[in-house]
Amino acid sequence: MTAKELEIEFRDAVERVNKHTEPFPADFLLRLYAYYKKATNDYGRPNSRKPIINAFKTNALFQVQDISQDEAKQEYIKLVNNYFLYRE
Repeated sequence: MTAKELEIEFRDAVERVNKHTEPFPADFLLRLYAYYKKATNDYGRPNSRKPIINAFKTNALFQVQDISQDEAKQEYIKLVNNYFLYRE
């Protein structure tokens, strides 16, 4: 898969998640969050009003620190595809 194809698939997966109206499981959201942040090189601090949520988000980011940006995109896509595959 080329870099352009990966980017298109990644953006499609993000759009799919954003359009989904039902709540996602918390553990799924944390993995999405971490892969998305890594895939987009967005290393801003978590900004929830609840410190415990920030702690969970920070932990999720630590868990993906050793993968590349492209790997994070691939994992995000895989996670989204699997969720919707088994959800429907």
